[in-house]
Amino acid sequence: MRDVDIRFGDFDAVRGATLDIAAGEFVCLLGPSGCGKSTLLNAVAGFVTPAGGEVTCGNAPVTGPDVSRGVVFQSAEALFPWLSVRQNVSFGPRMRRMPKAQRAAVEDRYLAMVGLSHSADKFPSQLSGGMRQRAQLARVLANEPSVVLMDEPFGALDAQTRLVMQVELDRIWRDTGATILFVTHDIGEAILLSDRIVTMTAGPAAAIKNVYPCDLPRPRDLTDPASAALFRQLREDIGEEVARTLRAQGLDDGHDGRSTGDQKGAGR
Repeated sequence: MRDVDIRFGDFDAVRGATLDIAAGEFVCLLGPSGCGKSTLLNAVAGFVTPAGGEVTCGNAPVTGPDVSRGVVFQSAEALFPWLSVRQNVSFGPRMRRMPKAQRAAVEDRYLAMVGLSHSADKFPSQLSGGMRQRAQLARVLANEPSVVLMDEPFGALDAQTRLVMQVELDRIWRDTGATILFVTHDIGEAILLSDRIVTMTAGPAAAIKNVYPCDLPRPRDLTDPASAALFRQLREDIGEEVARTLRAQGLDDGHDGRSTGDQKGAGR
């Protein structure tokens, strides 16, 4: 994206955002609530049209939603409740009129990848929250998109399930080589998953603030000294924006944003 401005009526949501993401890279957008993370992701998805600047994918302008950019939402309600897990996963290939035998192979591949082969004939209502998110990810991957966009996909899960899903996503990303843009407000999650972490200023008129390389060995441990040091650096960065928001609202009480990110043990 180049110099992207996003407005909703008279409200400036994002101003002057510029970011390049390499093929196969895992990038996290990190920031406090309301800073425009999801808005930027929606612009890449084609759900939001920038008021200025340009968003491109593979050198082609993004003009609307496209199968080449798959979206995993926070809510598992994105699954079709009247379809089984297998039918949800095969929905995209079926709409593209993929031959039945090829479609079955795609279903089997991605169900196995997310660990749901044994639950293929269940319906979403019969699955746990973590399993529903696995099914949603498999449905996106079955379309073989060049870019996977994930909007706080684990935000509604309990802490233990979220940790399991983070480990699984890291494995799946390495298996597929997909390009991932991932929105989170959780510092620990960003460190565990990212090649780079992009922080944003508080809105309105939010902007990209800093870009942090995250080239730590995988799998990662947040209690490792290098991870803990990066956690503290990011916590200070985001804390500045939280404090700025509170001051603007007349609520400043010395808050430094240190509660941002809930991965236990990091930075201590």
